[in-house]
Amino acid sequence: MKTFDLEGKLRREVGKKSAKIARATDNVPCVLYGNSENVHFTVTQGAIRKLIYTPEVFVVNLTIDGKKKKAIIKELQFHPVKDTLMHVDFLEITDKKPVAMDIPVKLTGLAEGVKAGGKLNLQLRKLRVKGIYTDFPETITLDVTDLVLGKSIRVGDIKLDNLEILSPKHAVVCQVKLTRAARSADEEELEAEEGAEGEGTEGGEKTSEE
Repeated sequence: MKTFDLEGKLRREVGKKSAKIARATDNVPCVLYGNSENVHFTVTQGAIRKLIYTPEVFVVNLTIDGKKKKAIIKELQFHPVKDTLMHVDFLEITDKKPVAMDIPVKLTGLAEGVKAGGKLNLQLRKLRVKGIYTDFPETITLDVTDLVLGKSIRVGDIKLDNLEILSPKHAVVCQVKLTRAARSADEEELEAEEGAEGEGTEGGEKTSEE
C-alpha cells in the first residue's frame, strides 16, 4: 500500500477554544488514537490536502514533534456549509494488530454483457476489509470479462488472501444492466420477427384456399 508522509505539531491545549484558534490559522486539529494514549496535534491544510482529496488510500507516516508513528485515517469531519476540513481522527497501526479499512474497488476487462449492449455499473466503490495493514492492497481489482447481461458480482463472491471482508456479503459490487436503447432495439427486433411470422402464416393460408 502507498504511504504518505505527514508532519504535525503537538497541541499543548485542547478544547473548542484551542481548536477554533488552530482553524483560524489554517491548521486542522487532529487526534491520534493509539495503543497506549491519545495524542492531540495539528497539521496544516496544505500538508493534508493531498491525503484527503483523493480516491486513493494510504498508510500515513506521522511525525509529531519528532516522534514517528504509522497510522490510517479513522474519521474526517467537514464544515456542514463550507465543506472545509474541520477535524481528523487517526488510528495508530502496527504489524501485529488487525485494523479495518476501506479499500477502493477497480474493475478490469471488457464485460461480455457490455459487448452485447449492456452498461457496467460500479455500485460499491470501496469495500471495508479487516487485517494486518501490510496485507492491504492499494485496490481490490475485479476482472469483469465474463460478466454477461443481468449478472453481477457480490461481496460474497470475492476472496482476499489474509483479509476479512466486512461489507455485507449480499451487497452488489458491480452489475451489467441492459440499457434503455438496447432494450428498445431488442423489442423492435422481436416485433419485426413476430410480424414476419404472421405474414408468412397468412400467406400460407391463402395458398391452401386456392
